[in-house]
Amino acid sequence: MELLDKIRNKARELNKRIVLAEGTEERNIKAADMAIKEKIAQIILLGNPDEINELAKKFGLTHISQARIIDPKNHEKKELYIDYLYELRKSKGLTREAAAKLVEDPLYLGPILIKHGEADGEVAGAIHATGDVVRPAIQIIKTAPGICVVSSLFVMVFDKNKKYTDHGVLIYADCGVFPYPNERELAEIAVTTARSAKSIAGLDPRVAMLSFSTKGSAKHPMIDLVINATKIAKEIDPNLKIDGELQGDAALVESVAKSKAPGSEIAGCANVLIFPNLDAGNIAYKLTQRLADAIALGPILQGLASPVNDLSRGCTAEDIFDTIAITANQTVQ
Repeated sequence: MELLDKIRNKARELNKRIVLAEGTEERNIKAADMAIKEKIAQIILLGNPDEINELAKKFGLTHISQARIIDPKNHEKKELYIDYLYELRKSKGLTREAAAKLVEDPLYLGPILIKHGEADGEVAGAIHATGDVVRPAIQIIKTAPGICVVSSLFVMVFDKNKKYTDHGVLIYADCGVFPYPNERELAEIAVTTARSAKSIAGLDPRVAMLSFSTKGSAKHPMIDLVINATKIAKEIDPNLKIDGELQGDAALVESVAKSKAPGSEIAGCANVLIFPNLDAGNIAYKLTQRLADAIALGPILQGLASPVNDLSRGCTAEDIFDTIAITANQTVQ
């Protein structure tokens, strides 16, 4: 796939340090070996070194020796990280004893490494729930400046019918994390998705704020939410190319846009679609994936100060490999 080749090549140029928190899991260790072999990223594996090396031997992996392996239960900076986590979360009721246990959890150690400048991004979730991956990231890494919402996007890749896409690519958000955003939250999702579209897919983002109305064709509080979110997004980023409210056909089809939204620089040529809630986004991406035979890359998390990505528990080693490359791309906004 052309887009994935571009993502991988950019990752090679960036040469970022990516943590795989589930370092003793088979798919993760195989993906790590692939990533090192293909020079996609510098890999940090979290887990018992003896177990990781034994697994590498068992699976015939020849590049794991080039990974940095950190044992969460026994490493030279453990006490430093315990103190750090305790100071960070003591106002929330965290005791030092509890901090000592959390630091041994790879899902907490990964974000701590990022926060201390020892890694650039993290990939996890092959054997953990999304909440278990995202919670430590929010607590430790926190959200990007001016952003309060962690959301997700899918890169939809169309190999067959590219008629209404930007070189076969559309960006959908939010399709996987934030259920019912308010005006400000929806605006932040639009802004972060535009940034992600540029860093991950190399697009010049043209953002359509989707609704069941186009430019006043209907009246409803849900439409007002989209209209106000569009205004707020422009305030957050005055240079953002964005318009709304737009129906799906007005966002993508030039002839419809001329009729429904004349004069709009986004209508008819949008490449980033922002859905008003998770119901709409999740349904749309799954229907697109099946009916249009599109490839859905994601969910890709966004809105954090440094990238952390959650995996599907049904993922393959190849999926993790590609997520490593995507995560490396996200380090540049």
